[in-house]
Amino acid sequence: MSAQRRVTVTSPQTRLAHARRRYRGPWRPTTLDPVEAPFAVALYRRQRRRAVVAMMTAFALVFGLPLVLALSPWLGELRLFDVPVSWLAVMVLPFPSMTLLAFWHLRRAEEEESAVEKNVSHEENR
Repeated sequence: MSAQRRVTVTSPQTRLAHARRRYRGPWRPTTLDPVEAPFAVALYRRQRRRAVVAMMTAFALVFGLPLVLALSPWLGELRLFDVPVSWLAVMVLPFPSMTLLAFWHLRRAEEEESAVEKNVSHEENR
């Protein structure tokens, strides 16, 4: 056997990624303006409260629906288009409900952010 030198084969993207990582400076979190800090903390708390409400609602939906169906056996006998209503409830209700819940949460979070932006700009103009 001939003693050939081994060559490392890598993707060009890998070399670019390694090069990019070397040239970047250390990551530092952004510092808030002292005027904006209390607004940011208040916004974080309000959005966290809304997120907890959304998560608890999703939890109640996902785990409450089987409980309702277990406590209401007559829904298994009731049929709509020759399909038991209990099956339809499991197949049709959860995902559209969670989608609506996500849109509700997103809209409320955006409203909170725009309200805080107005307050911050109002405080800066003083």
